[in-house]
Amino acid sequence: MAKIFVTRKIPGDHLEKLTKDGHEVVISEFNRPLTGEELVKSVAGVDVILSLLTDRIDGDLMDAAGPQLKMVSNYAVGFDNIDVKAATDRGIVVANTPSEEVNEAVAEHTWALALAIARRIVEADEATRRGGYKGWEPDIFLGVNLIGKTLGVIGLGRIGSMVARRARGYNMTVLYNKHEPDPEAEKDLGVVFAPLDELLAKSDFVSLHVPLTEETRHMINKESLAKMKKGSFLINTARGPIVDERDLVEALKAGQLSGAALDVYDNEPNIDPEFLVMPNTITTPHIASATWEARNKMGEDAVGAILDCLAGEKPQNLVNKEVWEKRRK
Repeated sequence: MAKIFVTRKIPGDHLEKLTKDGHEVVISEFNRPLTGEELVKSVAGVDVILSLLTDRIDGDLMDAAGPQLKMVSNYAVGFDNIDVKAATDRGIVVANTPSEEVNEAVAEHTWALALAIARRIVEADEATRRGGYKGWEPDIFLGVNLIGKTLGVIGLGRIGSMVARRARGYNMTVLYNKHEPDPEAEKDLGVVFAPLDELLAKSDFVSLHVPLTEETRHMINKESLAKMKKGSFLINTARGPIVDERDLVEALKAGQLSGAALDVYDNEPNIDPEFLVMPNTITTPHIASATWEARNKMGEDAVGAILDCLAGEKPQNLVNKEVWEKRRK
């Protein structure tokens, strides 16, 4: 029997599979991210941590848990909240929860933001609710069409590819940027590789789909924003620190961009106060993957990875594959 600590209650009934398998499951009593001190106290003596992306799981926390800690199962696609090297050095297995259900949800949310910012949906809704609708007028809340525009996708992984595929319905030209050109994706999706500066200069909409690394941290900053096509829109459903939020505010104030729609932020849950009051911005609270289908699959995969690992079977979504043969048992 293993002791498993869950840092926050998750949707669905998947945790019951762990108790039915004979394991002890302890779920945080707080419906919020735990403080560092609370995490240290809670993980002491556990065999497995089921973490969320809001939990910082570093080497010190792993050591605080004790030498019996075998696994961290992250209820998220990204794992920048976990020191994977520290886990690997200690023989601790790390798993995450990528799936087509999550990818589809994030891609759909990306398009929801693109449509909403282009057509000023949030502004118009707020004005209508305040009693501002006095009848049809020819020049209120004028937006822009998506049809025939250019979409720039930075990061053509699974989610970026789904976003690009949907652009066909709007007859958009799609430019993409990644480390190397992808001829297969170009043939399948009809996308065109472009150096980053060219993509920024030519795109009417720029959508971010890269993981957070030291290379991508603040890759959208004062310099890159200045290279964007004047009047374009920025959409971020990836990770907040990819964008320097203060630089984005200044670019919006200067009129370099027509608008920005963010689901993630530089210093979550804090958001630059100026960004929140701008009429040409949309903010959603990190909900791009918040569909029943996606969250159910995340729970299924996070728990399934734990059951596999405890049974001596390699989890499907193993992050640090090199640890498996030398893992703690």
